[in-house]
Amino acid sequence: MALRSLYAVIALLTVLAPGCAKRPTMTQAAAPAPSGAAVTTAPAPVAPAAPPAAVAPTPPPAVAAPPAPAPAPAPAPAPAPSRPTPAEFRAIPELGDIFFDFDRYAIRPDAARTLDAGLDWLKSHPTALVLIEGHCDERGTNAYNLALGERRARATQDYLVNRGVAAGRITIISYGEERPVCAAHTEACWAQNRRAHFLTREP
Repeated sequence: MALRSLYAVIALLTVLAPGCAKRPTMTQAAAPAPSGAAVTTAPAPVAPAAPPAAVAPTPPPAVAAPPAPAPAPAPAPAPAPSRPTPAEFRAIPELGDIFFDFDRYAIRPDAARTLDAGLDWLKSHPTALVLIEGHCDERGTNAYNLALGERRARATQDYLVNRGVAAGRITIISYGEERPVCAAHTEACWAQNRRAHFLTREP
């Protein structure tokens, strides 16, 4: 009985099996584009163009300054006229010594009279050259007395030039205390050493 029931179930399933087959899976295909229709695609986005790089302005070409004119060469100084050496001069009685006060170089009245007397000889011998020596006594330093002797000689020269003697005829030199005419250490001796002494020569 049981076996019959089993066979009946199997037979029933066999009859019902064709009606329960799986349905096929449906896949939806994209509809084809109509023939002749243009296919357009969206344009790709265009990246914005970068701004042009700034270009530094080109400076104008430098203009060279015109060269400065070369300075004119300084004229060569005229050679100083040669001066005769003291050894070429000699003393003459017409040009006597003049004397000065202590530590002074001003021309005293008695010295002016002596110079005025010598002017006659100088004017009558216009080509004669004159050397004026300035001297001092032993008091004071050597450097000080050399400077003082020069001032005495120059004061004597100025006196003669102011009275018409050409300055180019006169040369001055200072010996300071180096050539005393008196060696005693007394005022009377020192007074003889404070002097301007004249030497002259013909050219």
